[in-house]
Amino acid sequence: MASVILGILLILVPLPLFAEAQTSGNLTLGISLTANDRNSSWLLQSGEFAFGFRRMGRGAHLLAIWFEKIEDRTIVWSANDGNLAPEGSTVQLTADNGLVLADAKGRELWSSSLTGTGVAYAAMLNTGNFILASTNHVNLWDTFSQPTDTILPTQQLGQGSIVNARYSEMNYSAGRFHLTLQTDGNLVLYATPTPLNPSDAYWATGTTTTPGIGFRLIFNQSGQVYLTNKTGTILSIVTPDTVPTSEFYQRAILEYDGVFRQYVHPKMANSSSRWAMGWSMVSSPVPPNICTSIRQDIGSGACGFNSYCTLGDDQRPRCQCPPGYTLLDSTNEMNGCRQDFVSQSCDGSRPENDQFALREMLNTNWPLSDYEHSAAQTEDWCREACLADCFCAVAIFSNGVCWKKKIPLSNGWMDPGEVGKALVKVRIHNTTSKCTANGQKKNKNTTLMIIGSVLLSSSVFVNLLLLLITYLIYRSFRSRDSKLSRPVQINQATGTQTFTYQELQQATVGFKEELGRGAFGTVYKGVLGSKETNFVAVKVLETRTGESEKEFEREVSAIAQTNHKNLVQLLGFCNEGQHRLLVYEFMSNGSLADFLFGASRPSWYKRVEIACGVAQGLSYLHDDCTRHIIHCDIKPQNILLDGSLSAKISDFGLAKLLMVNQTRTTTGIRGTRGYLALEWFRNMPISSKVDVYSFGILLVELICCRKNYEPEAEIEAQIVLVDWVYDCYHEGTVHEIVESDEEASSDIKRVRRFVMTALWCIQEDPALRPTMKKITQMLEGAVEVSVPPGSFISSI
Repeated sequence: MASVILGILLILVPLPLFAEAQTSGNLTLGISLTANDRNSSWLLQSGEFAFGFRRMGRGAHLLAIWFEKIEDRTIVWSANDGNLAPEGSTVQLTADNGLVLADAKGRELWSSSLTGTGVAYAAMLNTGNFILASTNHVNLWDTFSQPTDTILPTQQLGQGSIVNARYSEMNYSAGRFHLTLQTDGNLVLYATPTPLNPSDAYWATGTTTTPGIGFRLIFNQSGQVYLTNKTGTILSIVTPDTVPTSEFYQRAILEYDGVFRQYVHPKMANSSSRWAMGWSMVSSPVPPNICTSIRQDIGSGACGFNSYCTLGDDQRPRCQCPPGYTLLDSTNEMNGCRQDFVSQSCDGSRPENDQFALREMLNTNWPLSDYEHSAAQTEDWCREACLADCFCAVAIFSNGVCWKKKIPLSNGWMDPGEVGKALVKVRIHNTTSKCTANGQKKNKNTTLMIIGSVLLSSSVFVNLLLLLITYLIYRSFRSRDSKLSRPVQINQATGTQTFTYQELQQATVGFKEELGRGAFGTVYKGVLGSKETNFVAVKVLETRTGESEKEFEREVSAIAQTNHKNLVQLLGFCNEGQHRLLVYEFMSNGSLADFLFGASRPSWYKRVEIACGVAQGLSYLHDDCTRHIIHCDIKPQNILLDGSLSAKISDFGLAKLLMVNQTRTTTGIRGTRGYLALEWFRNMPISSKVDVYSFGILLVELICCRKNYEPEAEIEAQIVLVDWVYDCYHEGTVHEIVESDEEASSDIKRVRRFVMTALWCIQEDPALRPTMKKITQMLEGAVEVSVPPGSFISSI
């Protein structure tokens, strides 16, 4: 009876299922919007919501609805499955198809796909619902009936409705998690779009009843989200607290981490105020702990394969890699991890037990992925059993039981309620490749030794024959080594295309749209082929001085040999007469400098991803290339961001290529003031540690979201950022450097680890600076960061 009474009271709150379209401010047929370098939109008269194009990066736009009066313009709905539209795209209101999104050449990208005709007008309602209506004011289509990841007050979802979490924080296409109102009245959360069975749900209201019609999820004007049946009886209250919509903006969202949360934002606050979680959601998000809620028989769990989930102090899940593993994608920690070492060989002729060790992880488990278990055993027995088993990647020991697990690991979590411990197998001498330069030498020596042994035990004739073969093999190795030691010529660059000057002139429409300008040339935007979306960046070297010639050869030689997700890809070049041009992949979100030092502060977690991405790119350049490369000019202007805001290192014009087995070189000063290590000014041989120093300055800027040198700073101690950060660290007040950043402040342990890593990077003595590979591990938490020494050199 109580639920029925509560249902009646809640239903009394006005919730129009078929709200009549507003007659004022209606949009007439034929009206259109064009995606340009600014946000273009249709506003509600009250100005609270807007419908139109949101600029998501250079040349990329999202057709969406957002809160207009909030500083971050929070998006609540998007068209085209969250896919971006290129510059020059238009959305038009038509009688037949309603809304039609087309690119600059008129090719349709998306439409509202009405089943009938007769659209007379459109309107942006003050509820945040965008409608298409007929002449008699009947709604033919509306965004409330086509939800993406967010629902708003007065919105109702019927049976079969699906709310899709976005792929990542900045990628609005559909991700892994889905909220579904089933035909049986059960509201469930799934981690797959097409679950095989009900057990795949990681949260549910449990309101299964006799199948019928009328089940509805309602977000009322008092801020409550609840589930009713067709008679109006409340079946389940998802968010019980009430918040007056007259004083607060509200939204409920299935976030990309798979958790359903409700947020409120005071209407009367200044525009820079931030969303806060609704009162009930602070202590009880849905589900309360996603790390331990998901147990998929098929699938990775809350995080990606080979990773584990922990719940932060802010009740948000964090995905991390176990020892010996690194993220597959540094821009999205939920994508899983990969091994950083060669797995144990199952070739019985060469046991490798002594090449591996087990790393302990307390309160950690990967349930449902074991292939063997043994009871009534000791921990020592469990350790030995895993080390001796080439299939065993992790052993879980708990209460005398040993579970063996092999990769990929799934459903991983670290939780205080987990009584067992994980024993993660890692190779003692970490290596990611079986074929290294030293390995090649070892193989050559082994080959020669085998041939020599045969010579000693064979007949004279066979000996002479094998001697000749040995000589030919030796000549072959010498020839190959000499080829490897030669300087790489431009025409040997693999994977790159040669363009004529005329082709690139046409691609850039006569070098019309400038993207940036550097010391040696200017970069222009272009399009290759007939597809308008095949954007490229064309760098034109403007002179033919000796330095520009060297710069051209250096950049082509360096980048053509690289292949890493955190390096800008060189697509081709032009080496025609006086013309020297380089063709790169187009980076739609411009430089890190624009992103980091702009008007609004980027997300702390996005800055973390960028820092890890740059570190991984530099580690690749220093240690994993065919020719080790020192970039020599690491700074925010030379870090570019793609459409997903993934960081990629660019501009190899000043790069220094090292010979095989060479670790240092002598060269004139290269780079940018403020990011230069001291050895540049002391006429000392330089090494990859100059990049480490520059990265340290960049890391401090990423942490604090400001430039290292700001002479206009109100507090004198903060003019030079690294000096202030150093003082804060040694005074135990690291929290002060991020006190205005709520996200970073709630992740203060990582902030402190990043600060310590940066202070190691900027040590005066290059020998004290870690390698970029070690720095990557420090940032990811794979190794402990020790207390940095007190001496370092300010970059100013």
